[in-house]
Amino acid sequence: MTQITHWINGALDTTKPERSGDIFNPATGAVTKTVAFGNAATVDRAVDAASLAYSTWRHSSLTKRTQVLFAFRELVQQNKEKIAALITDEHGKVLSDAAGEVTRGLEVVEFACGIPHLLKGGFSEEVSTGVDVYSIRQALGPVAIISPFNFPAMVPMWFFPVAIACGNSVIIKPSEKDPSATMLMAELWKQAGLPDGVFNVIHGDKEVVDALLTHKGIKSISFVGSTPIARYVYETGTKAGKRVQALGGAKNHMVVLPDADLELAADAAINAGFGSAGERCMAISAIVAVEPIANALVARIKSRMANIKTGDGTQGSDMGPLVTAVHRDKVASYIEAGAKAGATLVVDGRALEVAGDGFWLGPTLFDNVTPDMSIYKEEIFGPVLSVLRVKSYDEALALVNSHEYGNGTAIFTNDGGAARRYQNEVEVGMVGINVPIPVPMAYYSFGGWKNSLFGDSHAHGAEGVHFFTRGKVVTSRWLDPSHGGINLGFPQND
Repeated sequence: MTQITHWINGALDTTKPERSGDIFNPATGAVTKTVAFGNAATVDRAVDAASLAYSTWRHSSLTKRTQVLFAFRELVQQNKEKIAALITDEHGKVLSDAAGEVTRGLEVVEFACGIPHLLKGGFSEEVSTGVDVYSIRQALGPVAIISPFNFPAMVPMWFFPVAIACGNSVIIKPSEKDPSATMLMAELWKQAGLPDGVFNVIHGDKEVVDALLTHKGIKSISFVGSTPIARYVYETGTKAGKRVQALGGAKNHMVVLPDADLELAADAAINAGFGSAGERCMAISAIVAVEPIANALVARIKSRMANIKTGDGTQGSDMGPLVTAVHRDKVASYIEAGAKAGATLVVDGRALEVAGDGFWLGPTLFDNVTPDMSIYKEEIFGPVLSVLRVKSYDEALALVNSHEYGNGTAIFTNDGGAARRYQNEVEVGMVGINVPIPVPMAYYSFGGWKNSLFGDSHAHGAEGVHFFTRGKVVTSRWLDPSHGGINLGFPQND
């Protein structure tokens, strides 16, 4: 059986691990690989390699960095199907979803290819007599990325292309559930000409995470995961003096106004609720139906759910399994809790029958959900849609704004005034108008509000460049004559 190990200083690590973890194929339930778990000593080796590489990479020309980024972009493009296959094998999402996340990650690589423009500073001449002031942005040093299981290619690419383009070195800890995509990208970086030690991969659990959060050689932490862990990462990392961006959980609402195109809204609910088995931080999980359209909307969603094919992601299915048996059982427990709390269970995904021992759970739909129910209050991270019925726009807005999460939201309407008012009044970081999953393009920044984000910086875009650099302002005066030059008559002092 293949064992995945660490990638440190441009090569596979040969140190024998003290512990390891199993990697499953979620469609079969079988263990297909193992992954070495690191420890504090592993982190020390990776930081040493990253620190040494940073000392030279930070001085590499912008032209050189851009060349490496373009080469990496081409290699990822050439290996897109291979990366997608690794994702499907270890995560379970269907191949089309896997290929889509690679494409979205590549958009950030392409954004980072413009780093010469993005790192331009400002210049002010003659702020005082013979004095100029200019600003520059410089790399931080070795930076760490702790990425989740649900997007093993895209989420790391939210961070490392920008970090590397800005002159930093990177240590990434991918999810131990599906690390192979990151390992392949490490090899592609080497092929692209990135110097050894600039990109390192270490595997493990909380032991490795804690070592990264407290290591004095790590200058920043980028994290995506659940809100309790995001809060822990933020508090621990900042206490250790690090810059931290920790993106947490979500409960994304889709508000459907009475004038909305219900066919479009139902299609959007299916795609945004059940794509990638609902294991998306941008999945729609709460539909807020403004009466009198709830019955018609629920009927349309239910009819479409009957056509969703759930099965092996390599076999032309629409939705794959959940990532682990433990997570499948946790999501199923929410379905039980919702039914006991009095919500109307319109479609029960637990009734799904798929051959084999995979981690299966079918699409699930609840109606008549109320704000006090756990299926509404908590992030389920599975294929469960909840419909809440309200009487007015104001009630819908209050419902969304009162929730502890503020990651993404969408409104479906044909009223431009209502949409404009919603985008202005809703307390959520990313808003879609007749778009169910409003993930920003790479040249904007990704991130939510409230308990969906800890830290001041969102991912990628301009905020990503600022996160991975520090500003420096230089005030300069050059006296004349100098080096035998001609005295041009400039005053020597104010």
